[in-house]
Amino acid sequence: MAGTVALRRGLPRVAGGEPWPPAGLAPERAGAPIVAEAADVKPVASAEPEASAESEASAEPVASAEASVAPEPSARASEARSTAPSAPEPVRHGPFTTRQWVGATAVGLVGVLVVAALVVLGTRWLLDLPAMRDFLVAYPGEYRLPDAAPVGIPAWLGWQHFFNVFLMALIVKSGLQVRTERRPKALWAPKRDPKAKIGLPAWFHQSLDVFWLANGVLFVVLLAATGQWMRIVPTSWEVFPNALSAALQYASLDWPTENGWVNYNSLQQLAYFATVFLAAPLAAITGYRMSMWWPKRQGGLARVIPMEWARRVHFPVMLYFVAFTVVHVLLVFATGALRNLNHMYAARGSADPTASADDWTGFWFFAASLVVIVGAVVAARPLVLAPIARLFGTVTAR
Repeated sequence: MAGTVALRRGLPRVAGGEPWPPAGLAPERAGAPIVAEAADVKPVASAEPEASAESEASAEPVASAEASVAPEPSARASEARSTAPSAPEPVRHGPFTTRQWVGATAVGLVGVLVVAALVVLGTRWLLDLPAMRDFLVAYPGEYRLPDAAPVGIPAWLGWQHFFNVFLMALIVKSGLQVRTERRPKALWAPKRDPKAKIGLPAWFHQSLDVFWLANGVLFVVLLAATGQWMRIVPTSWEVFPNALSAALQYASLDWPTENGWVNYNSLQQLAYFATVFLAAPLAAITGYRMSMWWPKRQGGLARVIPMEWARRVHFPVMLYFVAFTVVHVLLVFATGALRNLNHMYAARGSADPTASADDWTGFWFFAASLVVIVGAVVAARPLVLAPIARLFGTVTAR
């Protein structure tokens, strides 16, 4: 029949029945595909081809999209490098790595040498001026001591010098341990107050301070009793222009004549005075403020010596002692090592600065003292200190 088409029949609606819908004709729809009239009937045979066609249609744009964004070989290589395990970070010591420290040290040494050369050249040019030549004649670097001033260095002063260096080396080591060691391996507490625990390095540091203070008091008493104080305490205002003269001579490398057996130059005298009568009391006061002996019931004393002030001052004072010792030793060896070591360690010398200095006695005393000091510094560890500390309190491991 014109304008009609046969119905498309599907599966039966009941088992064993005829295909549905019944055979017949339906009017043809212009421009529209022929579909089944029943919405609940879907041909099973055509479902799979439609799904596969749809998946193929959807797969084509995905594949083309992936192909369009596929990375270039160089991009893939860069990505591989970025995902590869990175090299371990270099170990830092403070703000720099080892290589950076070496480089900074080398640059610093070069800078120091350049500055030193400029200072020497500039000072030589300055001292060559007529006015400065007259200044050096008027102030050669030292002034005449009082007539009552003793000549020579007694043996007790040499022993005091050794014992002071011995204690200072151990004090500096233990002080640095206290400053840098956050969790000491062992703790010490006094017998009268077991709860007042401090680190074993702190106990050692404070115990050494007691001996250092006792040695210092004895040193000052002997200075006053023997008149040796006149060698390190200025007795004339001429000490200041002479100290400037000595400093300029050192800076020009044309050093002043040394004869410590009779008289120190004015720059040395001021340095010794500042060390004995200014730096040492300051170290003692600030150390006492931070020590276990500071009274718990402080009252107004805490406002006179604040803890924060003591902490800010104590460490720079220690650095001053270290710097003084380094410069002192360098000058001892640079201005006549054998003669100077004989003065200080063997109590041997002469009023004549040109006398022979070929005697090695003082040097060997100095070498023996170094062995003792280094041995004590190496031995100052918990294994050795703990049995000594137990004699005065209780030692416990953390």
